[in-house]
Amino acid sequence: MKRTYYLFNPGIMERQDNTLKFTAITEDENGEETLGKPKFLPVEQVGDIYVFGSLKANSALFNFLGQKDIAVHFFDYYENYTGSFMPRDGLLSGRLLLAQTAAYQNKKKRLEIARKFIEGAAHNMVKNLGYYNSRGKDLAQSIDKINELALLIPQTDDVKELMGTEGMIRQTYYEAFDLIINDFNMELRTKQPPQNEVNALISFGNMMCYTETLRAIHQTQLNPTISYLHSPGDRRYSLSLDISEIFKPIIVDRVIFKVLNKKMIQPQHFDRKLNSCLLNASGKKIFVQAMEDRFNETFKHKSLNRNVSYKHLIKLECYKLIKHLIGDEEYKPFKMYW
Repeated sequence: MKRTYYLFNPGIMERQDNTLKFTAITEDENGEETLGKPKFLPVEQVGDIYVFGSLKANSALFNFLGQKDIAVHFFDYYENYTGSFMPRDGLLSGRLLLAQTAAYQNKKKRLEIARKFIEGAAHNMVKNLGYYNSRGKDLAQSIDKINELALLIPQTDDVKELMGTEGMIRQTYYEAFDLIINDFNMELRTKQPPQNEVNALISFGNMMCYTETLRAIHQTQLNPTISYLHSPGDRRYSLSLDISEIFKPIIVDRVIFKVLNKKMIQPQHFDRKLNSCLLNASGKKIFVQAMEDRFNETFKHKSLNRNVSYKHLIKLECYKLIKHLIGDEEYKPFKMYW
């Protein structure tokens, strides 16, 4: 089974035979660089690489990574996703590309698909709140309000109006976080950069969900730049934003509730500056491991009648969208049923 590797420190990556060699770079008090002990990653075990520090590499390395179907995702100082090196598309389909484009250009079809994403997201948010409501948290009012707002989804006439409805649903959902989380406060949703600990975890977790979704899309014949809820942009894989809406509640938010309520992440795991609050290196490692555990966690899939991981579930969602676009089967978003 291939793993995802996370590089938190600046360093040098090189190819050494059939192995990736990573050497971390640290600076002393005088600004002099010191090389750490090299780490060796067998290529057969590497699926994706997440780079949070500066990386020194040459084109030969990226040629090698492309041949081995290894994606590299890059993030800036504030942990914002900045781009990916993706292996060459090997699953191109002219038929699907035309169908995907036609669905975007047709206002009715685009709105139909966009509604499905928000419908699935709203359902999964309510399932989260219901879980904690049954465990003594008084969330009935928030659940009722989201269910009421969800009734507006099929009534929306355009994507802009739908995004407004989605914004009200998510605001209501986030307002309930303070009742779920024990020792931290959600307050307002802030990003780029986040202003407190809960917002830092949401931004970091959403980024991980977004890139995992991008990887799943890349393993199908879908084009990641053609989307339906979020407007396609020249410099972003907007379909990843669409599909990840469904999975953020059941993957990212569940992990946040777990690591905070079980005190796996505490105040010392954050760096606070004048206008930002970010996970520090030790906090990132804990949270990344918790996210990886969630991605790899399996459950009994009702339709397939077998166990699947949450990581594979995202890819299954891509295949469902493909079937819808080519007219084989109506797309129905994944909804938690437990």
